[in-house]
Amino acid sequence: MLILRLLVVLVAIGGVASYFAYLFTGRAGYLRLAKNLARFTLVAVLVFLGLLLLERVLMPVF
Repeated sequence: MLILRLLVVLVAIGGVASYFAYLFTGRAGYLRLAKNLARFTLVAVLVFLGLLLLERVLMPVF
């Protein structure tokens, strides 16, 4: 789970950095990269939340 959390944070930071690079340079490639990273971040967050939910459901209550 720690690796997945780290992956989500790093991809989100990369997306923000790409967006700022687009703002400073105006090159469309950075905006396209930011959109792709945003999509990947959304998928990674959904997987992470799904795993948390699955853990809560399957874990016995003590």
